[in-house]
Amino acid sequence: MALALTPLPRHIGRMSAIAISVNGEPRQMPQGATVAALLAAIGLDTRKVAVERNEEIVPRSTYAAVALTEGDKLEIVHFIGGG
Repeated sequence: MALALTPLPRHIGRMSAIAISVNGEPRQMPQGATVAALLAAIGLDTRKVAVERNEEIVPRSTYAAVALTEGDKLEIVHFIGGG
């Protein structure tokens, strides 16, 4: 499933931005943003996704504590129910 990603401005207020990659697409987030903030910006429910950061699975319980850093490569898989 392709995620629609929109880049944020290089500077958000007084905060500088960092460049990351999400599912192979470049994206910018405010410095200090967490995995949970990224998922909220994309509009994804944290209960319905799995996140890999720099080839390591991020435990769901740590999404709000894991800060993104310049150059991070994230892969997000969105679970869809059905039969």
